[in-house]
Amino acid sequence: MDSLVSTQWLARELDTDDVVILDATMHLPDVPRKAHEEFLISHIPGALFLDLASFVDFDADTPKAIPNAEQFAQRMGQLGIRPGSRVVLYDDSAIRSAARARYIFDHYGFDKVAILDGGIAKWRAEQRPMESGEPDVGVTHFPVPEARRALRSKADMLANCASQAEQVVDARDAARFAGSAGSGSEGHIPSATNLPFGRLFEDDGTYKPARAIRDEFECAGVDLSKPVIACCNSGMTAAVLLFGLNLADKKDAALYDGSWMEWGADPATPKEKGVAV
Repeated sequence: MDSLVSTQWLARELDTDDVVILDATMHLPDVPRKAHEEFLISHIPGALFLDLASFVDFDADTPKAIPNAEQFAQRMGQLGIRPGSRVVLYDDSAIRSAARARYIFDHYGFDKVAILDGGIAKWRAEQRPMESGEPDVGVTHFPVPEARRALRSKADMLANCASQAEQVVDARDAARFAGSAGSGSEGHIPSATNLPFGRLFEDDGTYKPARAIRDEFECAGVDLSKPVIACCNSGMTAAVLLFGLNLADKKDAALYDGSWMEWGADPATPKEKGVAV
């Protein structure tokens, strides 16, 4: 199963028993929209609501940390997902939240998981069927998985400031990255480069081709032959960069999950201002 599927592909597979469609929409706190309420009004037929906003390890020291393995297994079981299921994620969010959901699935070794290219917006634009209401869910038992790779911690990032062994790429907009007046940001992690996540998309909301994505990273000053860590404000849009790297066949990049919410809140961490060089 490809990691990015088209609306045409999903339309063909819509009634297949092993396909699970998940609405992974999540909005920023200052956006006056309610993802679950919108889901109840209109969603792709057969879709379930992932509730990405609560798919978090609230007991972790890291703000908005990805769920732990037990929490992942519990949510999968609640949604009736089995290890062999094919999962398709979509969103209707300005922050492309399906990428965060896919990162969590991939982190726990779930291989058959894809993002719907263009999301529900493209599905609607093509006048494909929709349904409303709360769907029935058959609960399953999902085994507790092992994490596929390590996340980067604040301690790792501090060490990297000294060694610069891994390149850091920040998905936030240019003003927040630079720490411009009125941006609400003190800047960025030292030596980081900036690639706003929106640059990975075409005008119609679909992902750019792999070669164009590679070009975006290279134009931002990222050497794709070397290790990369992605960050943003809360670990959300960094997942868009990581998914883009996956499409560009770089699958070993890492996530600093605490991102600026953790780094910027600590007065002891070093910070830089200004645009990326």
